Order: sequence, then C-alpha cells, then structure tokens
Amino acid sequence: MSHPIVHAEIRSSDPDATRAFFHDLFGWTYPDEGAFPGYTFVETGVPGALYTAISPLQGDTDLVTFFVGIDDMAESIASATRLGGRVVQDPVTVPGVSFALIADPQGHVVGLAQQL
Repeated sequence: MSHPIVHAEIRSSDPDATRAFFHDLFGWTYPDEGAFPGYTFVETGVPGALYTAISPLQGDTDLVTFFVGIDDMAESIASATRLGGRVVQDPVTVPGVSFALIADPQGHVVGLAQQL
C-alpha cells in the first residue's frame, strides 16, 4: 500500500498577508476557495503541481505541513499513537476528504488525508 504526499498547507494567523507575501515572492495566485472560510488553494503556474493551500489557523499556532494519503483514518491514528506519536488535530471532514494532524515522538507535525 502506497502513502503519497498529497497536499501541502500553510496555516497562518494572517492568511491574507501570507498570500500577499508568496504572491509577491513567487507569483502565486489563489483562484479557488476551499470548504473552510478563508482557505484558498494555491496556483503555482506549474501544471500537475502538488495541491497546496493557505488557510487561517486551525489550532493555536502558525504551521507549515504536508499531508499523506491514507486509506483508514482511525487505523492510521491508532498506529501513530502506538508508535509514540500524538494527535495534534482530531479528524475533520469536509466534502470529499477527512483530515487530521499527528506528530511523531519528536514533535514533527504531519497531516493525514483520507479521500471519502
């Protein structure tokens, strides 16, 4: 079973300023808003690039992370905690996907994404 990196995300306390910075730096645009208010997808200008988004905070702190595609959210979370990791954000479901954040024993935060 493969587990590709399927998405990257910048969660910002000031997403508009974050979008402006990366637009000015890299020319990124933000044509699509996601299911979460203030959440926008990034258009890098590269066909087939990794899905990337900039959003408001969904927790207490700014965060840059990537999401790994999984088949079973509950099983993946149980395995992560059994291996010494912890849940940073409980699973959330939006149209078409369930996602959560976990941290490894050293505290590195990684997202989990299960297509529904």
